[in-house]
Order: sequence, then C-alpha cells, then structure tokens
Amino acid sequence: MDIFILLGTLFLCFGIGMPISYSLGLGALVGALWIGIPPEAVMLKISDGVSKVAMLTIPFFVLAGAIMAEGGMARRLVRFANVIVGLVRVRGGLSAVNILATTFLSGISGSSVADVSAIGSVLIPQMEKVGYPRPFATNVTISASVQAILVPPSHNAVIYSLATGGTISIISLFMAGVVPGLLLGASLVALVVFMGYRNGHPTGESVPLKDAVKISIEAMWGLITVIIIIAGILLGIFTAIEAGAVACIWAFCVTMFVYRDYRWKDLPGLVHRTLKTVAMVLTLIAMASSFGYVMALMQMPATITKFFLTISNDKYVILMLINFMLLVLGCLMDM
Repeated sequence: MDIFILLGTLFLCFGIGMPISYSLGLGALVGALWIGIPPEAVMLKISDGVSKVAMLTIPFFVLAGAIMAEGGMARRLVRFANVIVGLVRVRGGLSAVNILATTFLSGISGSSVADVSAIGSVLIPQMEKVGYPRPFATNVTISASVQAILVPPSHNAVIYSLATGGTISIISLFMAGVVPGLLLGASLVALVVFMGYRNGHPTGESVPLKDAVKISIEAMWGLITVIIIIAGILLGIFTAIEAGAVACIWAFCVTMFVYRDYRWKDLPGLVHRTLKTVAMVLTLIAMASSFGYVMALMQMPATITKFFLTISNDKYVILMLINFMLLVLGCLMDM
C-alpha cells in the first residue's frame, strides 16, 4: 500500500501537468506523511541532495557549453564536420555532418539539451533547405544528442556518481562512456548513410582545399577544449570539477578574444539563461533525492529487486528488465 500511495501521488501530479521536480517533491512529502516520517526529514533530504561539492561540475559545464553554442564555436565545429564528410561525398552527407558535429560538441558540453539547441539551430534549417524532410532532420539531431549522455563530461555521469554515494568515481564513469558514445555515433552515421542511399538524400559537398584549411584551423580552438578536458582528467592534472572551470575559462577566452563573434553586452543574458538551466536541473536532483529517500524507507528497491528475481536469475534478463524500466521512466523523467 505504501508504494501505491507514493507512486500514485507522483503519477497523479504528472497527470495534472505539474513539473516533474515538484511532482517528485510532493510525492515524497505525501509518502513520508503516510508512513509517519516528519516533513522536516524530507526537507533535509532536499537540501542534502544538492549540498555536494561535485555538483559544481554541472554549472561549470553548462556555462561552458552555452558559451560555445552561442559564441560561434558550435558553428565552426559544424563546418569542420562538413569538411571531413565532404572528403567521401556520400548520400545523406549532411545527416552525417549533423552527427559528427554533435560528437565534437558532446565532448565539450556534456548536455544533450545544449547539443540540440546549438547544432539544431544551425543544421535543421540547412538540411531542410537542401531537401531533407524536417521531421527527419529533427530526429537525426535529437538521436545524435544522446551521445552527450555517454561521453565525458556527461552531466548524467556526475549525477549517477552522486546517486551511488561516490562509490563510483566521476572520472571512471567518464572514461567508461567514451567507447559506447563513439560506437553510438558511428552506428548513427552508418544508419543515415544507408537511409540516404535508400531515400535518395542529397550527396555531401566537398570543400575547396583553401577553405578546408581555414575552417580546420578555426575549429581546432574548439577541439582543443575536448583535449584539455579528457587529457587533464586522465593525467591527473585536475579533477572533473576543475576541468569544468578550465573549460569555462578556455571557452570564454576563445569566444571573446579569438573568434570575437559575441558581444560583451550579451554576456549577462547568457549567464541568466545558464542559471535558469542549472536551477531547473538542481531542483530536479534535490527533489529526486528526497523521493529516493522515501523509496528507501519503504524498501521499494528491495521489493523491485525481489520482483525481478522471481522472473529470472539470469543476469542478461535482469539487465533487460532494468533497461525496460528505465525506458518507461525515461518517458516521464529527465536524467
């Protein structure tokens, strides 16, 4: 009965259109009152959910991604990806450019939302202009942005590390995501090229050598960010938090002093938008922390585990069930 009260409140809030973070918080509060836990305990867990130094990784990388997206770095990465894809001139080339550019930006922003807004604003209109269906262009952009969840500096990896109480380090999760992220990108490229030949999509255009050299040099400033983040963490020069701070400084310097496409008067607006994003994410994490606390008191994880084990003891079947559960929850909840 306890579980039904907790989940019932949560899904009722979802049903009436309440924001997910507040739905989690209200569900935790109702569940705590049902089992006789004082509301103060829930409030403390909400506070504890974001009272972790490792959380600084998120605002740093969100800000770095925002600077790169709006300061011209994302646009230059798109042009660089176009140079690479133009060497082979395959059908569906612009789709492959979309995915490759997202791969580059994912290694900088760590956020699918940042990737979609930065790459999508440039490439979706461009793909539509040359003859791609708009739904296809949009879906390619969204699917490619999933790479940001896997490759470092993934915000989700940071949250996962915090959810496990730090028993799995952020650096280990970062490194574990590199190969799956690149495999996802390569698989998506193969798929869009296949669809390009099947559906007769436009062929990628080659870039003149002189322009290709210029574009590559400009894009290198952005790609150096990826090297700074990954090499710095792997070599132990700085932590994941410090990597985020360094990425912010580097992105700011490149945008304002190298590219010089961005106006100083626009910076306050960029910081304001970043703060809104960070506040939304951290509120969600804080509320989820209290919801998880009440779930633990109700022994819901143990109940779910016991239910899975009644179906099968095979580890692959259990992994499939967990992934199915995450798929269902992922339709309703972020991160």
